[in-house]
Formats: sequence, C-alpha cells, structure tokens
Amino acid sequence: MAADLAFGNVPPYYREMYDIVCPSQENIVDHDMFIKLLVKSSLPKQTLSQIWDLVDSRQGYLSRTGLYKALALVAFAQQGKPVSEKLIQNFAGEELPKPSLGDLTDLRILSIRLRREKNPMRLGLTYHEICALDTVQISLVPEKKGLFLKHVEYEVTSQRNKSMVQRRYNDFVALQELLLQKFPYRMIPQLPPKKVIGADDQFIEERRKSLKRFLNLLARHPVISEDKILHFFLTFAGTDVQHKMKDHFRGVLDEFNSNEQAKEAEELVPIDSTNQLAIVREQMKQVFNGFLQLKEIAERMVERNKQESVDMLLFGKELCSLANSASTESDWGSGGNETWDYLRNGMKNLHPMISNVSSAYVELVSEEENDVVDELNLFLDTLTAYKDLCDRYEHFSVALRHKSSSKMLPRRSTTNPIVIDAENQAIQQNEKRNNFFLHCIHMETQLVHTYMHILVKVLQSLVNLQTKGLSNISSLWQNMQPLVETLIPSPGATTPTSTISR
Repeated sequence: MAADLAFGNVPPYYREMYDIVCPSQENIVDHDMFIKLLVKSSLPKQTLSQIWDLVDSRQGYLSRTGLYKALALVAFAQQGKPVSEKLIQNFAGEELPKPSLGDLTDLRILSIRLRREKNPMRLGLTYHEICALDTVQISLVPEKKGLFLKHVEYEVTSQRNKSMVQRRYNDFVALQELLLQKFPYRMIPQLPPKKVIGADDQFIEERRKSLKRFLNLLARHPVISEDKILHFFLTFAGTDVQHKMKDHFRGVLDEFNSNEQAKEAEELVPIDSTNQLAIVREQMKQVFNGFLQLKEIAERMVERNKQESVDMLLFGKELCSLANSASTESDWGSGGNETWDYLRNGMKNLHPMISNVSSAYVELVSEEENDVVDELNLFLDTLTAYKDLCDRYEHFSVALRHKSSSKMLPRRSTTNPIVIDAENQAIQQNEKRNNFFLHCIHMETQLVHTYMHILVKVLQSLVNLQTKGLSNISSLWQNMQPLVETLIPSPGATTPTSTISR
C-alpha cells in the first residue's frame, strides 16, 4: 500500500474516517466531528487529552495528517500502550493499526448534514454513503387468519435503529400518506398494489421485495431518513400502528414550513432551473426506458435459468426411472450384449450428479434475482418516484399561475390596502414555495444521479455471477465426464459381473 505519511502506511479505514469527518473535502477536519470520533474510542478523558495535545496543529484546525496521527494513537492506546509521539515515529514502513470506533452511522449522518449546510446547492454524496445510512430487511411472518380473510404480516428490521417490528400492508400505506403530506417536494416511492383475493405465493414474495425497496429508499434519503415519522414506523412496537401513527402526526405541516432553507430558497435556485428541469425530465424518460429494457432482459435470463434447472431435474429423474426399470431376463433380446446393464448402473450414478447441476442453476437464479433484477427494480422505483415528484411540481406550477392570474382581476376594482396587502403576501408566499419546490427537485435530481451507481453494481454482479455460476456448473459437468466416458468398458477391460440371466 502506498504511504501517505512518513510515519507509516495508511490503511483504507483511515481514509474512510477522513471522508466522514471532513465534509468540506478541503483538508480541514471539522472540530466537532473529530471530538465525536475520539469519544467513540471509549478511552479515558485523560488519554484523549494527551492525543489532542499531540495532534493539535495550533492553527485552529486539524489537517488530514493530524487526523491520521490521532487514529494511530487511539489504536495504540486501545492496545494498552502509553500515548507517545515515538509510537508512530517507529512505525515507518508498516501499516498503521486500525482503531476500534464502533458504529459510525451517527457520524455519517452528521457529516451529510454538515455537507449540505456548507454547500446547499450540491448533494455531494456517493452511493456508498447513501447505502451506509441504513439497511432495512423485510421477511414474512408466518401466516395468520383474520375473521374473514387471511392477512400477511412483515417483520421489518432496521440496522440503523437496531429495531425489529411487525407491520401490515396498510401500515405502509399510512406511512406513505403521511410522508406525502409532509414531503410533497421529495421523492416518495410508490407502493406495490394490494391484492385481497387470490394473492399467491409469487405475488406475496414480489410485494415483499417491493416493500423492502420502498423502505430502503426512504431510510437512505438524506432528508426523510432523519424524520420522526419514518423513525416511528421503524421502531414503534405497539399494535394498531397505522391509526397510532396517524394520530401521533395528525396535522403535520409540510416541509416548507419547517425547513430553514425555505426562507432563502430564492438564492438557492439558479435562474435557468425551469429550463434545466425540462431537459432533465426528458433525459430521465430515456434513462427509465433503457433501464426498463435491461430489467426485462435480465428477467428473461432468470427465466431461462429457471427452466434450465427444471429441465436438468427432469432429465435426472428420467435417467433414474430408466435405471430402476426391470433388467433383461434373458439373452434372447440382447444376444449376450451387456450394454443395458452397464447403462443402468451408470444412470444411477449420474442422477445425483445431474441433480447437483439443477441445484447450481437454482442458486444462480436466486442470486440473479437479488443482485441484478431487484437492483434494477430499485433504480426504476427511484425514477418512478422522481417522475411523480415532477408531476406534482407541474400541477403545483399550473395551479400557482392560475391563482396569480385570478388574483390580479379583483385588484383592479379594489383600493382596500388590507386586501391588497394580503394578496401580495399570498403571492410572495407562493413564489417562495415554488422556489423551495425547485430547490428540492434540484437536490432530488442529484440524488437520482447518485443512484445511477446501481448500474455499476449490477454489471459487476452480472459478470461475477456468470463467471462464478457458469464455472461451477462447468465443473459439475466435468465431474461427470469420466463416468460418462466409461459407461461402457473398453474391449478387454475388466467388467463387473453381469446381471443378465444365463
């Protein structure tokens, strides 16, 4: 590994820490972030003070070099060594030790918030940073019977909140309604359809996957991930969730009334934002169509491998059936030829080997569905949410223009200063809301571009799965080759005792 410093080689973990505690990316470590990082080491205050004295540059800020020194000293202190400059001076040529700092989720979130505050017109997040915000898993709870109809429950776990709760589909509906009420200017994913009658296992599984994507997009959203509504959904362990949630957040104001950026939204909106939005919307339509085609092709690939698995299983079973059929009772038909007996023995041995090939295709199908198809669906869900957001803005913009034009008519026939002042304030408020809407769309557009990294992930998964999966299948076929080539012994070779009656 290349050495960044004179006192030792820098492990990747150090660079990861730098990216977190230096949100401005200007080689200046945020002081508060650094203090929070030190506290996570669980070292005594006296030790932390010693580390601070050794790395403080006396320049009012901490550099990348100072941070790396601090991380090394923390690691040494956790090993029970006394804090000293000599510890790292004697480490030249070796990789510096990795400190134990526990869960860094809260630091990542703080870093994201600071980054937005320092440059509110740039999202400035990578795909990996977004994914690190939280990971939500959803599994099916064993089926329960209602009074008239059975219903499905889901077990929802949140890595960030360290929570595990049970939810029904209607709870997800209530969550979406509340979020649309509070965050109409953000991407809120769509929910899968509700099917009351005739919901087979395939439909339930597809809906589970869709709900998982729904929650992960919310839990990884830079703004929504910090909201109390989502936190309630992911952590509340009581019953009657949808009604409790609606009661708890009844009359919640939308983001325009609570976000500090709404006050200065006009300064955050470039002059050509409306024109740029039109261009981007057309681009996103093309991207959506392209990803939709990729998803459909990937689904066909999965279906082919499913059929391949079924065919291999049937092929093996047929061989087994033939192997278990009655042996020849006399040489009247065979004329002393022992081929059938050799084949019966060989087919019995081939059956489990061909079943292994079928199982290998099943494993490949599962990985393709999870790592390729579902990831493509995740990005398509993102693009659909973006389209819905733009449609909401278009409806809002049309309504705003209609209100503005209709309010101009009465003003010509009134001189009441109170009425005129109220109308002017309403127009100004709507213009501020429009600017905030545009600013949010600007940020959401950048978030969509961040999610485009999914294609990289999909291509990597596809290459790895095909390489590993087909190589495994090829090996299974190769293992069969010696058996197949010796099904019939060569002339003169020692042969097993024939079962043919003489």
